[in-house]
Amino acid sequence: MFNNVFSGARIRVNNLFTTIIRMKKNAMLALCACCMVGFSGSAPVSAQNVSGNYEQNNIFASMQHEDKAAILMIHFGTTHADTRALTIDAINQKVGEAFPDVEIREAYSSRIIIKRLNDRGVKKQNPADALKQLKAEGFTHILVQPTTIIDGKEMESINHNVAELREGFKDLRVGTPLLFYTSDYEEVIDIITRNNNPDMAYVWVGHGTDDSATAQYVMLDYMLKEKGFKNHIVGCIEGYPYYEQALKQLKVLGLKNVRLVPFMFVAGEHAKNDIAEDWKEELEAEGFSVEVFLQGLGEVKEIQDKFIRSLRNIVNNPRVNIMDKKRIYEVTGEIMD
Repeated sequence: MFNNVFSGARIRVNNLFTTIIRMKKNAMLALCACCMVGFSGSAPVSAQNVSGNYEQNNIFASMQHEDKAAILMIHFGTTHADTRALTIDAINQKVGEAFPDVEIREAYSSRIIIKRLNDRGVKKQNPADALKQLKAEGFTHILVQPTTIIDGKEMESINHNVAELREGFKDLRVGTPLLFYTSDYEEVIDIITRNNNPDMAYVWVGHGTDDSATAQYVMLDYMLKEKGFKNHIVGCIEGYPYYEQALKQLKVLGLKNVRLVPFMFVAGEHAKNDIAEDWKEELEAEGFSVEVFLQGLGEVKEIQDKFIRSLRNIVNNPRVNIMDKKRIYEVTGEIMD
């Protein structure tokens, strides 16, 4: 009898402590939500809506009658009209079909390409100018989706433009590049290896960069090998792993038939000159039989769909800025799951 009494008492005390802890946690969350203005500069980030790295917040649900929403697609750009039609224009149209009630705009992040096109009479805006125009036209809620491949210099410049102009909008969200999370690499690898021929060596040639961001190409190469695709090799034109590293892997692999494929959104200047000419000629001089597949990643339906999913993700679950998360931790002292 006494054991039952004490057992019941322990249960009630434990429940009481659980309730107190939950109340304390909710109070801290409420305090954090009330006093914290989001570092992002748009709507404050409510700690109660944060789950892991994301905020549960539908951008359209917060819009008032007078508000206007737009999607800004940001591409590196190309001066080649043929690949532009198959990649940039194609995904812009596809985004418009996926979001029929939202204004769709585009911008190029490459100032060199913008200058060259403008000299030809083809006008393209950079991201900052496109955002300023949207602001001038009364748009209040903006979804920015880059079609960059890695989280490198182009994403850095886009995020810089967004940070400078964020306060001019009620809500401004930025999607992720093609490769960002580990799951992105796994998905992209699944896409590019679906028609794998084990007797063919595939060399995926990326743009590359001269800073630490080039490690993302190395990660892709490593994961290809880890998943059993030893005949898939990643090389870069302007960063590690360079042509020399790709050649070394080819020699170790021992396959003589090689397919060069751009690992770029468009198949433009680099694809037609560096890959289809320079890399091809150098590999043939090494005794390989080389074919070039001049298709930008932006032509691939599954890649297009992946970028659209990124857009849908930031519609409902924008990624929480690390400084906003740290402000939550300062109040709660714990990670929010």
